[in-house]
Amino acid sequence: MTTQVYSADHSAPVLRTHAWRTPQNSTAYLLPHLQTTSKILDIGCGPGSITTGLAALVPAGHVTGIEPTSPPLEAARAFAASEGITNISFQEGDIHALPFPDESFDIVHAHQVVQHITDPIHGLREMRRVCKTGGLVAIKESASLHCYPDAPEMAQWLEIYHKVAAEKGTNPHPGARIHVWAREAGFAPEDVTCSTGSWCFRTKEERQSWGGNFAERSVGSPLSNYAIEKGYATEEFFEKMREVWLEWVANEDGWFGILHGEILCTKRDA
Repeated sequence: MTTQVYSADHSAPVLRTHAWRTPQNSTAYLLPHLQTTSKILDIGCGPGSITTGLAALVPAGHVTGIEPTSPPLEAARAFAASEGITNISFQEGDIHALPFPDESFDIVHAHQVVQHITDPIHGLREMRRVCKTGGLVAIKESASLHCYPDAPEMAQWLEIYHKVAAEKGTNPHPGARIHVWAREAGFAPEDVTCSTGSWCFRTKEERQSWGGNFAERSVGSPLSNYAIEKGYATEEFFEKMREVWLEWVANEDGWFGILHGEILCTKRDA
């Protein structure tokens, strides 16, 4: 049975991290392929910042954002309304059984979503199914993380995250191999275009946003609670992790980079 397993939650600091994402800073590889009339499905829309931004770029089209649970959708609808965007809708939906007919969308997009499901090939097959012939399936996933200064607690935290994700059957930071999943899901190799993207958090404001949210997420999160329950770490470790993040925020030399893998998959047949 395929499942979606999210090691975080939809708490305020998580949604703040996700709300920073826009089409410009997170989907640049896709933007040249948008048409004003594009009909787009955004899977795992979260608070709707990418979804709303895409809708603004396709004024004669429509964007549908889906989440497997309802909590983030209220914020997504409110954000779209605040931006005056009306060619948009949000609903619950599961990537394993997308609630749409075959050939429904010009573009099917997922950003940092496939890593959280136990059967990514099944998820990609569903994305391909609801994509129109000649349309695009667009996926972006993190591939690696890099931090300066490189505190030992950071490495330990990442090791714990990987251990928890592996136990739950998910695939953390799979950006280097998502093109392989696309081929196994039915796309011909010549119809899959690979690229890379990156995020860099360096300025004072960027460090405060990124590191501050992760400091808040260090204690009492689903990840920390699970790791403590399993004996992989202690409450003291996650308290220390919170301090490490805050020290990183305050460090004028602080730098955090994320490398992403990106794929654009053209659907050639129904």
